[in-house]
Amino acid sequence: MTLLLLTALITFAATTLFSMVGVGAALILIPVFLAFGIELHTAMATALLLNAVGMTVASVTFVRKGLVEWRLVLPMLVLAVGLSPLGVWAAHGTDRSLLLWLFVGFLVFAAAMMLLYHPKPCATRASLAGTLALGLPVGGAAGFIGGLLGVGGGNIIVPALVASGLEPRRASASASFVVIFASISGFLAHVQVARIDTALLVVTALATMGGAALGVWLATERLSAAQLKRAIALVLIAVAVKTACDLLGP
Repeated sequence: MTLLLLTALITFAATTLFSMVGVGAALILIPVFLAFGIELHTAMATALLLNAVGMTVASVTFVRKGLVEWRLVLPMLVLAVGLSPLGVWAAHGTDRSLLLWLFVGFLVFAAAMMLLYHPKPCATRASLAGTLALGLPVGGAAGFIGGLLGVGGGNIIVPALVASGLEPRRASASASFVVIFASISGFLAHVQVARIDTALLVVTALATMGGAALGVWLATERLSAAQLKRAIALVLIAVAVKTACDLLGP
């Protein structure tokens, strides 16, 4: 019971933070679940399902406020959902240590993009061809890498959209919608080889819904985009360092 309560509190805090920028908390929850002795693919499956739950709650507010860029979302969604199971399949044939090192690299890359890249905002609405040229490769990369690492792909989508000049809150809102379906797709693939703990899933799902509601409220009503990006980058770096230290330890 104590372990479940601790897991729920961590899930609530992580989901609150990551919902602010439209990405699921799977990349935080996976190492937490592993530290609590949960098997790797079970941790990935549970975290991906929680991604979908949290981003569904966040997307309700984002959609209501008109922040989702639907012209970008639709092409991203098609390839993200289609290639997520391929990433999961690749993960099943990958050595566990290598998979976690890939996870560390992913965290560092996402943190660097959040901290260092400051593009000029787009002045005009992209053409349909331009939208497809951005949305299709971003969605494909997010789906495959999200399925491979069990992270939903949001931290690929958000930096890429911000790098293209999209306003950070619109990038986050658009990513959150794609992450729902990419996470569900990845979960369905992982769950075939995972053993889901029902009690863990129930308490963390409740914590995820509460955290997502709080996070999206903070993002849209209280905090600036720059503050959100810095906070996320620091957390990503901390998780990357912890995971790397665990891999290098005895």
